[in-house]
Amino acid sequence: MTEILRHQLPLRPAGPDTVQALLDWYDQERRELPWRAKPGETPDPYRVWLSEVMLQQTTVRAVIPYFQKFVARWPTVKDLARAEQEDVLSAWAGLGYYSRARNLHACAQQVAALPGSEFPQQEIELQALPGIGPYTAAAIAAIAYDHPTTPVDGNIERVVSRLFAVTHPLPGAKPEIKQLAATLTPDERPGDFAQAMMDLGATVCTPKKPSCLMCPLQGDCHANFKGIEAQLPMKAPKPERPTRFGVAFLALREDGRVLLRKRPDTGLLAQMLEVPSTDWVDEMLAADIALKGAPLHADWWAMPGQVVHTFTHFRLELLVFRAIVSEGAELTFWADSARCRWVPRNDLADQALPSVMRKIIAHALKEN
Repeated sequence: MTEILRHQLPLRPAGPDTVQALLDWYDQERRELPWRAKPGETPDPYRVWLSEVMLQQTTVRAVIPYFQKFVARWPTVKDLARAEQEDVLSAWAGLGYYSRARNLHACAQQVAALPGSEFPQQEIELQALPGIGPYTAAAIAAIAYDHPTTPVDGNIERVVSRLFAVTHPLPGAKPEIKQLAATLTPDERPGDFAQAMMDLGATVCTPKKPSCLMCPLQGDCHANFKGIEAQLPMKAPKPERPTRFGVAFLALREDGRVLLRKRPDTGLLAQMLEVPSTDWVDEMLAADIALKGAPLHADWWAMPGQVVHTFTHFRLELLVFRAIVSEGAELTFWADSARCRWVPRNDLADQALPSVMRKIIAHALKEN
């Protein structure tokens, strides 16, 4: 019966009435977010930019405490520009995709050097800044400056693919979805429209079990009309993640300090702190071979089990060795002592340690 009723509904093409219906819904149902200007307030481009960078590949729930911590410590772009990069990386630790933090700091420095320390308003100028791609530039232009442009994040992508019943799989369908989204972008309130689309995708037009009966756009939704909304957007199969292996060495000094090392300036987790480890390779290293790469000579003890961490493009499995060493313990020459430091165990929470390194430390110290 539901399917019969569904197909009896009059279906109109998405257009100006769709936009107005969404904006009316947004005026009543908008989410209260710490970076979002309240009705009648002028959006702060700094907060818009900071939130958009943090939200890349990260959920709103995870971002909120990081955003609040950042704006409390660095309330303006000039404050962030004056910060030490290591402090920014430390504050970012746990959010992942750490190149975002390095680009964030570099971008802040460039913006702070502009007249008035203000973000550019035009997308092409915004894209010239570190870490700002087409989506982020469009989001800043629309939300901060109310320019009629079309940011398309994952939520908007899902709403548009269902609204127009786009059945081509992602990522190949991205240009089509972007073009269709642009046909809806209004000249008035484009910033509110973009945020309304984001909110609709996050709260109603969700990936699984969308709440179509609560959706203000149900009467215009071609996917709902066809009964295929739960199948969209379609996605091409993802290749299986390869697995890499390595060995990490947690050295705990008798005075309660832990050995950490700064990672290289480029590459994965660049400039973050790490527990010294072997290279991450395609096959598990034998323990006797791995121990030759330990950062100092000690009685290393293999911790039971392993640490597993999933990156975007590969899965990592790490064996962890632990040793308690004297205060006079000397590092091996291959440990690269210039990049090493002994950090008090009680200060580890404040260090620029990515999640995988915090997992290693927790694993190695869980019996201490």
